[in-house]
Amino acid sequence: MSNNIKNNDISSGKSNLKDFFSINDLREKDYKEIVLLPNERLAIKNFDRYRIAELNKQTSESKFHNKYMQLQVMANLSPFEEFLKEDYFL
Repeated sequence: MSNNIKNNDISSGKSNLKDFFSINDLREKDYKEIVLLPNERLAIKNFDRYRIAELNKQTSESKFHNKYMQLQVMANLSPFEEFLKEDYFL
């Protein structure tokens, strides 16, 4: 790969590794007032309900913090379609 191509990829801030939208990507779109599709909005709603339910289940502060970090990772690295599955409808 030529240096020009590498530099363009780095300077543009784009990576070819991620080809999906996460919950946090959708939140960013929403904050920028970009219209979300109904299934995108539903995924955010499902994730938020799931997050609250999971955090409320925790019985200690350390478990709470561990679950909180796990949920942050899910919001950053999971495709939003994951949260359209029946498991996340609460």
